Amino acid sequence: MTPILPPFNMETALRKVQLAEDAWNSRDPERVALSYSADSEWRNRAEFVRGREEIKALLQRKWARELDYRLKKTLWGFRENRIAVSFEYEWHDQSGQWFRSYGTELWEFDEQGLMRRRIASINDAPIAFAERRIF
Repeated sequence: MTPILPPFNMETALRKVQLAEDAWNSRDPERVALSYSADSEWRNRAEFVRGREEIKALLQRKWARELDYRLKKTLWGFRENRIAVSFEYEWHDQSGQWFRSYGTELWEFDEQGLMRRRIASINDAPIAFAERRIF
């Protein structure tokens, strides 16, 4: 597949968001990490990570506690080498309590189309199983 490179337009920004959603829904840390530069910097909630190995470790911890994770991302805006998305995802913990997590992400890409910076703000809300809407 040909990489999607900046500067982005509406079509390429939408494709980048869909590819990210698909990768994250795979729940495969190895696959997800390939979208990020080797020295990528993240702020994910209160955690700060740098580089693919730390990204993979964060994702392994995340999906070990956020079970049956399912995500939907929506393009919020873009310009040059940056994309902003809103998202929501649903998951349950080991006790069976379901949650919907809401947030925004700011993405910055390098010249090769790899994400070099990700800033995520996320809030969790407990929900009943019957309230789920992402499958």
